[in-house]
Amino acid sequence: MKPGSAAFELHGAGVVYPGHAALADASLVVAPGDAAALVGPSGAGKTTLLRLLNGSIRPTVGSVCVNYHDLARLAPDELREVRSRIGFVHQDLALVPNLRVSQNVIAGRLGSLSFLSSVRAMLFPARLDLERAAAILGRVGIGEKLFQRTDSLSGGQRQRVAIARALFQDPWAILADEPVSSVDPARARNTVALLRDVCAERGLTLLVSLHDLHLARELFPRLVGLRRGRIVFDRETTAIEEDEIQNLYRLERDGTQEAERDSSSDLDRGGAAQDGR
Repeated sequence: MKPGSAAFELHGAGVVYPGHAALADASLVVAPGDAAALVGPSGAGKTTLLRLLNGSIRPTVGSVCVNYHDLARLAPDELREVRSRIGFVHQDLALVPNLRVSQNVIAGRLGSLSFLSSVRAMLFPARLDLERAAAILGRVGIGEKLFQRTDSLSGGQRQRVAIARALFQDPWAILADEPVSSVDPARARNTVALLRDVCAERGLTLLVSLHDLHLARELFPRLVGLRRGRIVFDRETTAIEEDEIQNLYRLERDGTQEAERDSSSDLDRGGAAQDGR
């Protein structure tokens, strides 16, 4: 596969667990360099969709393509190469708290190294790796934290370490799963805007799942709405109607429908939409 920016495709993809369909009949095309936000209530299938795209799970039905190659048809070493070039920012950030910031950032490229090379990179990082980590940390605004322990950082700083780790992979794309769920709204906006801007500078494809609908509408040109494991809309942000948003977050109780409320979501009526957990 040619390095650069990743193209993603889902064709009728579904993921079924015993007694539960996490994703059903999902079709999606994301062109190289595109930026989009996945929105919808909790349990809608956003995390499952992202995990399909990075190859960490396989669809029960349908297909997943990255750069026009069906992941199910790749040899193990080819799949490993693809996964090593897709940066993933987890909701819990997946950092090792007692390691230095530099080690957590350099860990971003371990997926492309052998076991012995990985150990060597973590224990005795090369000067070039440290310089590159410092440059990336500088870009995300915490260059001075290179040698600090990660557990000494604030929540917002740890988020930036997670972004730097994904960038250190030299990725084709970054997928982020609720990356700002644990910080206040102002820091959340700054972090998501930073992620969007860095990906735009590097021409990287970006998909981010967000509970904060207001933030998604403000920062992303395209929204993909999911509800009950299905994609219910996929359009330019400005083309999405308010009734579509209301239907996306509605609750169904005893045959009645009402809008979900969530302090992190703004439906332009001053109300907020609550995720259904």
